[in-house]
Amino acid sequence: MSPVMSRKDLSFEQLSPVQRAAILMMLVGEETAAHVLKAMSPSEVEELGAAMYTVRGVSHETVDAVLDEFFDMLRDQTDIGYGANAYVRNVLNNALGSYKAQSVLSRIKPASSERPIEILDWMDAPAIAELILDEHPQIISLIVASLDFSQAADVLKLLPEDLQPEIVQRVANLTTVQPEALRELEEVMQRKFKANTTLRASQIGGVKAAAKIMNFTRQNMEQRILKEIKKDDKDLMEALQDNMFVFENLIKSDDRALQTLLRGIEQEILVMALKGADGALRSKLLGCMSTRAAANIMDEMDSLGPVRLTAVQQAQKEVISVARRLADEGTITLAGRGGEKMV
Repeated sequence: MSPVMSRKDLSFEQLSPVQRAAILMMLVGEETAAHVLKAMSPSEVEELGAAMYTVRGVSHETVDAVLDEFFDMLRDQTDIGYGANAYVRNVLNNALGSYKAQSVLSRIKPASSERPIEILDWMDAPAIAELILDEHPQIISLIVASLDFSQAADVLKLLPEDLQPEIVQRVANLTTVQPEALRELEEVMQRKFKANTTLRASQIGGVKAAAKIMNFTRQNMEQRILKEIKKDDKDLMEALQDNMFVFENLIKSDDRALQTLLRGIEQEILVMALKGADGALRSKLLGCMSTRAAANIMDEMDSLGPVRLTAVQQAQKEVISVARRLADEGTITLAGRGGEKMV
């Protein structure tokens, strides 16, 4: 009889599909694995559980091969686009730790991209900030504008405070960036980590992009930056404010977050704010109240009669101010400022 093969001798080719799934289960952590097992039948749980015992000592090379196959399957079977890079990076960091995750990412990250600096999506904010800190503000602005909005905000927070308003202002004034400008950016990136990218005219930056980046900053940082921008360009400051998180964005937020928010709003302000809200948003907010409270609000709105638009806008701004304060405190999470779930 031939000797029994040790676990460490198992190669990728010798693994069964169930054993490959078992390796993935061993990587995702106990809590996630438990959620997966709950969705399986008893026989599937037994088969997968048994397989997990047989793969506990496989080599790092075999684990890497299983992960490579898994991500190849994801790329082939899904059409995930925007936000996928950050999602994959965060999942791997949580599952494997930053050191192992970086090893995997170095093999699976895209070799080329339509965006000139997509490789930065695989780096954390401190690493990016350190990488670009000594560059010209225009180069920094191009890089920040090319990042995911939440990641860009994290990078912005790590830059010197006196530089932050200028970066936001430059991002807001960006429109179509031609290949000539991207070539300069490409040269900067090549000097940093020798990366080649595809050059083409790219639509990055603009007031809306700058406003979305600002949505992910805290109110005190936002107010300081806007105050500095106002000194140079009042119209730009107002345009940024108009495109930042606004009253209408509340419709995207979780009901529990809205319930918490509404408890912190004085009734007369809420009545005025809802007076100018569209029907869908008004219904959603009223639906987050008790039947009696909603009826009282409706009665007060009816008794108000016509109101000035400026009064409605001011009331809505006060609601948003409370919403952002609660979000900054971590009490709620607002859709459009990093997610939709309660914290």
